[in-house]
Amino acid sequence: MNEKDSLRGPMRQARRDHVAALDQATRALLFLRPPAAVAEMVPADAIVGLYHALPHEAPTRGYARWLLENGRTIALPWFASRTAPMRFRRWSDPFADSDLEGGPIGFPQPMADAEEVAPQTLFVPMLAFTAAGARLGQGGGHYDRWLEQNPAALPIGMAWDCQLAEALPTEPHDRAMHAVVTPTRLYHGAE
Repeated sequence: MNEKDSLRGPMRQARRDHVAALDQATRALLFLRPPAAVAEMVPADAIVGLYHALPHEAPTRGYARWLLENGRTIALPWFASRTAPMRFRRWSDPFADSDLEGGPIGFPQPMADAEEVAPQTLFVPMLAFTAAGARLGQGGGHYDRWLEQNPAALPIGMAWDCQLAEALPTEPHDRAMHAVVTPTRLYHGAE
């Protein structure tokens, strides 16, 4: 087991414990819209990639609604199969998910006939991050590969405060986040 793999279990548990400790009213108020400093990072006509949050991940639905209502095109990851590369397709209904279907990775994704798009800004899920923007993901490498193939895309991490780590192991292919937003702070990572 490598160093990253040994960190994933404890970080998943810490995230689960943190989210479980939040009362429903507090959870409902977090991540409703991007803070002004984050919104300024997203051009007015940008295509923005988000993720369909798993139960303990920082939620993206509030951001999706706000971004769509404020002129941005939003997109979600789309996979043709479990082993296919991650692509993005347009998500036009973050209010009712009428344009999503079950995907091969186990989370909802846009329908196969949705327009394929290339996000200029990408909100990225994570298990852990550092103040300098290093990121520990789930281990599948989907976001790492996509960001490597799309170097002009601006990556912004979304996380809970408990996911901050003092240091994380990195590899040459790891791309630091431009910024990481939590419920209480905005960390400016790689410039």
